[in-house]
Amino acid sequence: MAEHILLRHRDLPGLDRLEVYRKHGGFEALRQTVTTQTPAQVIDLVKASGLRGRGGAGFPAGVKWSFLTPNVFPRYVVANADESEPGTFKDREILEQNPFQFLEGVAICAYAAQANLAYVYCRGEFWDLAQVLEGKIGEMRAAGFLGKKLFGTDYALDIQVHLGAGAYICGEETALLESLEGKLGQPRLRPPFPAAEGLYGKPTVINNVETLTNLPPIVSRGAAWYRSIGTEKSPGPKVFCLSGHIVRPGNYELPLGTTFRELIYTHGGGIPGGRRLKAIMPAGASSSILAATDTVLDTPMDYEAVAALGSALGSASVILMDETVDMAWVVRKTTEFFKHESCGKCTPCREGTYWMLHLSERLTGDGRQPADAALLESVARGMQGKCLCALGEFSTMPVTTALERFRQEFPASAEGSA
Repeated sequence: MAEHILLRHRDLPGLDRLEVYRKHGGFEALRQTVTTQTPAQVIDLVKASGLRGRGGAGFPAGVKWSFLTPNVFPRYVVANADESEPGTFKDREILEQNPFQFLEGVAICAYAAQANLAYVYCRGEFWDLAQVLEGKIGEMRAAGFLGKKLFGTDYALDIQVHLGAGAYICGEETALLESLEGKLGQPRLRPPFPAAEGLYGKPTVINNVETLTNLPPIVSRGAAWYRSIGTEKSPGPKVFCLSGHIVRPGNYELPLGTTFRELIYTHGGGIPGGRRLKAIMPAGASSSILAATDTVLDTPMDYEAVAALGSALGSASVILMDETVDMAWVVRKTTEFFKHESCGKCTPCREGTYWMLHLSERLTGDGRQPADAALLESVARGMQGKCLCALGEFSTMPVTTALERFRQEFPASAEGSA
């Protein structure tokens, strides 16, 4: 992109300092929102922009806000900064280098939700960053961008930072709420959804860091401008996290709809050593693995096109694997992660991840049995659609798609798949 919208610090050095952020129009979107628009108008604007959640699910943000139960107060906004997906590191760059645009987005969301208190929930490993964010919020209070009678109106807002304890499961929004309330970080049964009964049983909006960072430019420049970027159904810019076997790993802000080929070979510099690209995980460890065919490489990276390939864009954490990678090893490594991070609340996930790991270890070890690959696939498919939250479902994705698309790399399946 010629212009960075979310990673503006790359064009504007020192943007993490309040005076620099204000010099470049910082907090004017919040001022405009609070002084000239009603909460309903802000929600309508975000709906019109087509902004979709950048945390993984891609659900329209304005629609999500409109689900808040009417006339029930207090309400809360929670920014999900529990960035724990392997291969994902976009939110950290925003929080470190462009924190005020994110915090302004939190405030705009809070006004739209008619919430007077917002929380930023940071993953436990962000302990140093959480302290910095608290300092930035303190600067906002001192400058009059938080507090009572904001911009001379009757609206009041404060933002607090909460630090988790390093559990992947707390990236799931209801487990995050449980943790924020001081309870064990485990998912809630839904319904009710957070928009009806969220934090402390009150209507709550939960959005990802990247999602909220889109709000100030949408307010300042309008829905039509935002829709001019990306595709019709997936508008706007997206930060793609590129890692694995790639010459230039890192975050790349590009319009949604950019092809895998452009991201990997134009921006990422291609595969080291001239080796062949073998497979792509488009959404971190939670991905359905894609074989790196020409069809896949030429697919636009938006929510609809990647889903049509039998995978998902998710948080756009693109992990690349070259021809040297053993897919049975990939299955074991991803399963080991999910087994470790399963909260244990529901039986299909707790027991299923255990058995998938046990079988994948056998497949890559000396005790392999002829039917192991078929049994592994059976366990994975038996978990699907039966888990309390998405973690159990996600844990099966690398397993079933590796077995489906790279079956020849699981030689023990020959006798067991009949």
